[in-house]
Amino acid sequence: MGSWSSLLPCRGCCKEFWIPSPGASGPFCLGILGYAPSAVAIVIFVLRYALRPAWRYRPQWLRDFASEKDHLGDDESATTSPKAAPFTAWSIALLLLAIVNIGLSIAGVLLFLSPFHSLSLIPSLLSALVLLVDRPQSTPGAVLVLNALTFFDSLMLLAVAPPNLTSGDGIIRLVEIGVVFVSIVAILNMPLRDRRMLNNGISQPFTPATVELRSPEDNMTLWQWMSVSWMAPLISVGLKRQIHDEDVWLLPFAFHHDRLHLLFREVKGSVLGRLLKANAPDLMTITSLGLLETSLEAAEVLFLKYLLASISADYPNYRGATLWACVIFLARFIRGQSGVFSLWFSRRTYERSRGEMITMIYEKTLRRKAFTFPNAPDAEKVLEAGDEQTSESNTAVDSASENEDTGDIELPPSKPSAFAWFSSCFGRGYKKVDAKPPPPPPQVAASGPSSTGKILNLMRNDVYEVAQRFWEFPSLFTKPLSLILSLALLWQFLGPASLVGVLILICCQLINAYFLRWLVRVERTRRTITDTKLQRTSQFVESIRHLRWYDWQNSWLDGILESRQAELNKRVLTNIITKSVTSINHLGAYTFPVVAFLGFTLVSGNDLTVDIAFPSLDIFSMIQNSLRDLPGLITVLLNANVAMGRIEGFMAEPNKEDALEAEAVEPLGELEIEMKDASFSWPGSTKKVLKHVSILCKQGLTVVCGKVGIGKTALLHAILGELDQDGGEKHVSREPIGYCTQTPWLQSMSIRENILFSSPYDEVRYRKTLDACCLIPDLADFKAGDLSLIGENGVGLSGGQRARVALARAIYSPSRILLLDDPIAALDHQTAESILRKLFAKKNTSLMAGRLVVFVTHRVDLISIYADQVLDVVDGGMVKTISREELEKNEELQHLAATAAAHHDAAEDEAEHAENTAIPDKFIEEEYRAHGGVMASVYWKYVKAGGLSWWAVTIIFFILFRVARVFYFWFLKIWGEAYNLASDEHIFTIQRAADIHPPMRMMDSTFWDRFDFSKSLPSPEQDVRPWLWWFLFFSLAQFLAQSLSDLPMIVIVYNAGKNLFQDAMKRVSNATFRFYDVTPVGRLMNRLTSDIGTVDGQICYQLMDVSWYAISWLSSVVVIGSTTPLFLGLTIVMTGLFVYIFMRFLPTSQSLRRLEMVSLSPLMSNFGTLLEGLTTVRAFKAQPHFQHRIIVTTDAFQKMDHFYWSLQSWLQYRFDMLSALTTFLLTMTAIYTRLSGGTIGFVLSAASNFVISTHVVCRKYGELQMQFVSVERVIELLDLEQESEGEVKPPSAWPTYGDDIEFDHVTLRYAPSLEPSLIDVSFRIPAGSSVAVTGRTGSGKSTLALSLLATILPDPVTGGAIRIGNIDLSTVDKHCLRRSISFVAQDPVLFPGTLRDNLDPVSEHSDEECAAVLARVLRDGDFTLQSRVDGGGKNLSQGQRQLVGLGRAILRRSPVVIMDEATASIDVQTAFEIQEVLREELRQSTVITIAHRVEAVRDANYEIVLEKGKILRCGPI
Repeated sequence: MGSWSSLLPCRGCCKEFWIPSPGASGPFCLGILGYAPSAVAIVIFVLRYALRPAWRYRPQWLRDFASEKDHLGDDESATTSPKAAPFTAWSIALLLLAIVNIGLSIAGVLLFLSPFHSLSLIPSLLSALVLLVDRPQSTPGAVLVLNALTFFDSLMLLAVAPPNLTSGDGIIRLVEIGVVFVSIVAILNMPLRDRRMLNNGISQPFTPATVELRSPEDNMTLWQWMSVSWMAPLISVGLKRQIHDEDVWLLPFAFHHDRLHLLFREVKGSVLGRLLKANAPDLMTITSLGLLETSLEAAEVLFLKYLLASISADYPNYRGATLWACVIFLARFIRGQSGVFSLWFSRRTYERSRGEMITMIYEKTLRRKAFTFPNAPDAEKVLEAGDEQTSESNTAVDSASENEDTGDIELPPSKPSAFAWFSSCFGRGYKKVDAKPPPPPPQVAASGPSSTGKILNLMRNDVYEVAQRFWEFPSLFTKPLSLILSLALLWQFLGPASLVGVLILICCQLINAYFLRWLVRVERTRRTITDTKLQRTSQFVESIRHLRWYDWQNSWLDGILESRQAELNKRVLTNIITKSVTSINHLGAYTFPVVAFLGFTLVSGNDLTVDIAFPSLDIFSMIQNSLRDLPGLITVLLNANVAMGRIEGFMAEPNKEDALEAEAVEPLGELEIEMKDASFSWPGSTKKVLKHVSILCKQGLTVVCGKVGIGKTALLHAILGELDQDGGEKHVSREPIGYCTQTPWLQSMSIRENILFSSPYDEVRYRKTLDACCLIPDLADFKAGDLSLIGENGVGLSGGQRARVALARAIYSPSRILLLDDPIAALDHQTAESILRKLFAKKNTSLMAGRLVVFVTHRVDLISIYADQVLDVVDGGMVKTISREELEKNEELQHLAATAAAHHDAAEDEAEHAENTAIPDKFIEEEYRAHGGVMASVYWKYVKAGGLSWWAVTIIFFILFRVARVFYFWFLKIWGEAYNLASDEHIFTIQRAADIHPPMRMMDSTFWDRFDFSKSLPSPEQDVRPWLWWFLFFSLAQFLAQSLSDLPMIVIVYNAGKNLFQDAMKRVSNATFRFYDVTPVGRLMNRLTSDIGTVDGQICYQLMDVSWYAISWLSSVVVIGSTTPLFLGLTIVMTGLFVYIFMRFLPTSQSLRRLEMVSLSPLMSNFGTLLEGLTTVRAFKAQPHFQHRIIVTTDAFQKMDHFYWSLQSWLQYRFDMLSALTTFLLTMTAIYTRLSGGTIGFVLSAASNFVISTHVVCRKYGELQMQFVSVERVIELLDLEQESEGEVKPPSAWPTYGDDIEFDHVTLRYAPSLEPSLIDVSFRIPAGSSVAVTGRTGSGKSTLALSLLATILPDPVTGGAIRIGNIDLSTVDKHCLRRSISFVAQDPVLFPGTLRDNLDPVSEHSDEECAAVLARVLRDGDFTLQSRVDGGGKNLSQGQRQLVGLGRAILRRSPVVIMDEATASIDVQTAFEIQEVLREELRQSTVITIAHRVEAVRDANYEIVLEKGKILRCGPI
């Protein structure tokens, strides 16, 4: 028993911070660690209450962003005042435990005067005060920290100074520790959620997962969070079956993007500043955790040194070694636990920053000016500049260097435009711009306004690039800290002479800097080539039908494969450079220890003992990793800076003038549209498209007409505010406008949803709309009626049906103003006339009463009788107004109207409308989502594609490396023990005399005994040079084996990438046309770009990693098993646990990953849909609806990603804990089998490798399974059903101009499961005829046309044949057939490039021929062969696009020409002129014309009239 003074720390013992070498403290001296809990408790208590008042006034960036507590802060029903917080059962229990511990401590001190009892006195006392003052309603973090620190400190002191457990002193100490442990258990099981907050809508932990409730993360205990055990319900489902969306919880409250978006909008500053402010608390948290983990990683090396020193001492201290093993286990436990917290906060930062940017960019897209419009030639240059900055959008990035160059990105000023300021200050209900000089063009980024591709690229790449840096934010601090700590440890272990080895690493990095600069140059070239390949592939997929109609697909495919070959060549070069960089890093890593040990032994004259050698290898690895990672850190930061600059530049682009008022509710003004001397230009252009326009439109019908490309659509866009106003005045009521585009824009949803377009469902109005748009008969033909899903952009509908659905959307809307851009162009005469009569014949119908309608059309003959006025857009951008009185006096219009009336047929079929309860039909097949693991056959196909012999060579090098690696560590063990060979026998004798178990020299009588280098080498104390040479040999052997194993991988990547892409493209190019009908373009593009990118980059190396670590695992088991059989049993048990945990993880992770991949498609698809229909969305003022939809879609996508990474955290926690436990058990086994220090170091290296290999093999296999989904998706393309090429080779001159076309009892259907589109059709068309094919929309006209291209063959069940001449089209060579027939579609596909490229994409004709055709079809305008054409021909009007399509047919002069509504969007005068050209150029050809307009078929000499798939009338006219 000591004195009272013994309770105070003494100066001498406090100097011993670490455990003394004997492994025990003195009986009355705790050391500095013994008083740490009290010191920490006092600091926490003082800071907690001293800083609390100031903490309430902390800035925004220190507050938890979008937390539920802030959301409920003003809700008195949800929470009560903290001052009135009641005691909970948990807080009372903790308080009682603290009081008990205080009593025990006081009793121990008074009875035994032992300082050990004072250890928990102050922490328990302060814990009790905290509980009394705060009355915690959730987990008390401060109390937990105090108890945890006291508990671990007590355990350590119990080990170093064990009491007599039968004495009163020992019993009290054990009880004190037990009370603290119970307190910790109680705190871990307390809820993290304040119990005063409502739990509605939150899933309780361990209850079945459901999409109806929020994640249990909002209401779980600390232990459930620490262990991620709250994921158990989802894991249970995944073990039983495939997980579906309804099985996955909603996101936690703080992750919901509706609130995140609204709150993020309120944060001021640049985008980067706003992101930092919104995520600052999380960034500080993960940085603190990262610094802790880095410090513990460095400390473990020091602890290992002390452990080996305890064993290697002259008198081995096994208790000290045991304690150090426990300390290492504790450090790894804390690191593992910190990793769980770090991953959760990192993911929250990543997910929220990504979601904030996605919704922000989407909102900006809704508001910004649109710069891609028709006929803006000078704007094209600006857009081209913007496109040049667009990075590769669909290819997986293989390395950090693949990110694009910084370029010359200059951000525009953030000051609001004058228009935005003016709009915010004036006007309610009207928008008025007084006459004034034209404003300066809007300032945009120096790289130009963002094109559609660039905006999509912001979403696909740049957002991820920036968000990833937030995830990796701690690396900015942890990587430099790791380098500093490792250099400090190296100095302490090996002295200053060893730092010469660092120069080796620095030299390697300097050499690599040259290679990296070379890599960047090559990579830029490769990315340019990849961009070209992607562009060609995209055009190929989007235009595949048209390419095959003309038999251009093989020529196009050759161009793609040529680009692909060039890309692969550059990939080989980049892989060689990358492998060179890797090899240099390996050379530095393996020579660094040699040079450092040389300096330590030969220069400084020190002994390389075991406790120095093995820990030093860990330090070398840390230094080498740090020096390698630091340049990469700089690179990714620069790339993130470029990405952020692109996002900032996009956000700074000018908004549409009235964008800020889009969501405002304004009182309705007077119903009129007025312009006074107004001029307009397309955004980004200085050329005026409309000049000095003065019009006045009031309630009623205003018709707009004019020649092709004259500016009719521009006039509607000017009304909508989409054009830049260059002077004059414009008055338009600021309200939703029903807008119908010339090319129908539809969404991939049901017909009803497209028509409602976010408006409430009014059945009466809805049925009237269907009737007015003549949709009821069409809906009757669909099994699901108006609930039928129409697919991507209405692929399941005919052209006329798409136009009428788009028209119905505008008619159904409550808008008072309707702008209709030629909605009847694609309709037959009878349908168009019926629609116009129902809409406009009576002025006071419930659908059209009180509306102002501006109707653009070329079919003035049908609509003029209803018009109140006509606006004629004439040359020069002028608009001429023709009043109703002038219309009645215009003889030409009266004649056209009379002609139209003569063709009127009042008989209309009225079909029963579909039942509301119909089950939706599907035109698009759902994307296949595999279940379970990837089949072995997929792996085998990939391996074969890479080359079996190259894989065999790689495996051989892997094995050679592992052999060299094992001998590397074995030699180091022999070297370290060679210094003490003389003293070992002396120690052994002493231990035998003391009856202590001697070290078991098990290695001496095993396989390893034959490799005892100490028998053939001199003692290192006498001459260390031979040992250094052998160490260099084993180092270089590892270097060569590892470097040479990389070389075959380059060939494997090349072979696999080339073969799979080539085979997939060929299969896609020859697939049946039904495949194109049921497969969305986006889905197919995803497989040919993203999935192929994965095949090119990641797959091979994932497979290599699995093989590498599997061999490493096997070698570790062999080493451990050859050391002692007990080790082998332990490794097998631990491996079984690893596999068991992993197999519980794998099924759920696969399901979630696949759900994530599927949910990503709608996110990108919705964004692409918005860009296509942006003008329509803004006209309807539907921005809030679309913003909400993207928020819902983002939630759905992020949800899968969130729970996938939560599952990764579940696995990481268990693997880290099991790894720490495995290493600890192996270490303890080695210690208590009395192995030598060198043997323990050797075994620990093998054990560490075993744990890492087991861990990595499981992880990499899981990643490989997910990555191989991409291979699986590509290989699925290899199994596509192929179109029969046809075995009959026709004569070279077939078909001749004299061959008839015959249909012999033909029945056609698009798929066996679908109803026939043509039924038992028979007729013969004489050669050289001009055939008019007419009929109502959906009667089968386009089907008849496509059958002549053999894209649809006669039903084999019913028989029948289609012949040209005497050759059956079902058996003829399809390439010969399609090269001989020209098909002109209603909506021809145009490719980005020049007009020359579009007229003759395969360069079959001379420039002179192309120029002659161009001069005949595009007479108006300054068009040349070199005129630029945007993708899809977006810079041309619909009529101009049709003229280019007609030019293709004229250029080919085929014996058979089919025109499907080829002049529907061309004005009457131009159509008349084109008909003259066609008659002249195609006078010998058989011309089949599908048309609704009379003038298009008035010169026909043969007619075919179809109705509901049958011939109504057929024969000469």
